[in-house]
Parts: sequence; C-alpha cells; structure tokens
Amino acid sequence: MPAFFCLLYFFSPGQEKKDSTVIVGGKTITLTEVVLSNKLNVPAFINRIKSDTSFYKAFRNLHILNFTAINDIRMNDGDGKIKAGLHSITKQIRSNNCRSMQTLEEQLTGDIYDENREFNYYTAKMYASLFFTKDTICGEDNIVTGHEFSTAGKTGLEKNKEQLKMLFFNPGKRINGLPFISNKTAIYDDELADKYDMSIDFSMFKNTSCYIFTQKVKPENKGDVVVDEMTTWLNDKTFEVMARNYSLSYSAGVYDFKVQMEVELTKSGEYLVPSLIRYIGNWKAIFKPREWGIFTATLFDFK
Repeated sequence: MPAFFCLLYFFSPGQEKKDSTVIVGGKTITLTEVVLSNKLNVPAFINRIKSDTSFYKAFRNLHILNFTAINDIRMNDGDGKIKAGLHSITKQIRSNNCRSMQTLEEQLTGDIYDENREFNYYTAKMYASLFFTKDTICGEDNIVTGHEFSTAGKTGLEKNKEQLKMLFFNPGKRINGLPFISNKTAIYDDELADKYDMSIDFSMFKNTSCYIFTQKVKPENKGDVVVDEMTTWLNDKTFEVMARNYSLSYSAGVYDFKVQMEVELTKSGEYLVPSLIRYIGNWKAIFKPREWGIFTATLFDFK
C-alpha cells in the first residue's frame, strides 16, 4: 500500500479514539475508549472512591512497621531562595508494641531550629507532627474503623494539626471545623459536581495497571472550591489507591493557602504504605508571617 494511503488509513475518522460521557447522580464523567472497553461499572467505581480507606490505611500502617526515611524540609523566602532547611535520615524501630525514631544523619540550614531545638516554622512543625516521633509511643494499631478525625476539644496547634490531617489523609471529603470552607471540600458529592470536569482513564503506574480518576475545577468556579484538582490512581484489581496528586487553594481574608501535594504508595508484603510524599505550598494566617515551604519524604526499607 502506498505511504499516502497508509496515512489516510491510520488517520481516518474511524481510527480516532472515541471518548464518551456518563452521568452518575449529578456528575458528568468522561470515559476514555479503553475504559469503555473494560466495561467499568462507573457508579460502583465512584462509590469506591468516595468510601475509600486504603489511602488513610497506608499511613496508619506506618505505626506498626520498621522503616527508614529521607526527610528534606526547605523554607524559602518570597523570591524562592532557601532561608532555612533540614535534611535528615531517620529510622523507625518498632519493638514490643512500641515505636521510636532514631536520627541517623542530620544537616541544618539557617534558623530551622530555635535555641531549644524546636522548629521556628509552622510548616516544619506540621511535618514533624506527621512524620517524626520524639518519644516512644506504645499501643498503636493500623485499624481505620473508628479512627475518625475530629477537632472537638482541640485548640491552637493541635486543632490545626487535626485539620491538616483531614486535608492530607481525606482529600475530597467534607471537613468540619475548617472556617468558611467545610462545605467546599467534598468534591465527590453531587452538590459540587457541576463545578468540576471529571474523567476516568486507564494506564500503568509503576508496573501496576490502574484506573485514573481526575477532577479539575472549571475556571469559572475556582473561587467556590478548595480542591482545585485531584488525580487518583487506583489498582484496577484491588481498587487500592496507588498514587494521588492534589492541588488546594483558598483565600478567606483572615487566612489563605495554596498547596500542591503528591503521594506515591507501594506494597511491602501485605501492607500498602506511602513511599514518597511531596509538598509545595504557601500559607498565611492572621497574626502570622507568610510561609513558603517545600518538603519531600522518601520512605523505604519497610519491615
């Protein structure tokens, strides 16, 4: 066949990818051709996404495992130049139903610590509260059921830590206790459906075949939501979350933030665990200076 006719054949309309849309509740979702071919049960898929616990479970699994972490925290100025930082290698040791952390290496930059070795920066304090263990902690488990996040009875840093965990571990779900934005985070609910473009695709992620669910806010609705965009990779057989990227932003006058996060998960034996966490963001709260922070946590050697 002459080359010209070969080109006509490969680029003829009948050879183009054909996406389609389905409506689930109030959501209009675009499905790629490969997803259509797989005959995915879309309503069941959306329910799996809404009720997923595998993402949070992966982080709770860290409470019961030994692992090593490379930690990189950088605090920048408004021009993007680093003014303080910490780079360390830590090892969590779990023994006799207790866990503790050893610092194997540590390099400091600028005023990351005060004279009492407390973090000078709120972003660094939040990182430490999630990934560093100061003392020995005993009696923990990796059970998700019954461990709901709540700000009840909490104030100050402890309340803010709980709110951060809600955004970090349960992105896309309604979060009570966040002023002005509690009803703007539940992106899976039909009430916010028309504010997003949604799609389901299919591809490989780290040698695992995955469905990819993306929600991206429509430009005209950006001020009405907190989650600007979220993409989730789910194992096509177990429907466990394998990775998630999300962008959050909001301005409420008394505070504002703009954050991007990436999380990659991996299997260590029977356990799903986070292997890489990246954060880039800035935030400003009333009576506090604006902070620009970048952190990366690389976790490995799980046992």
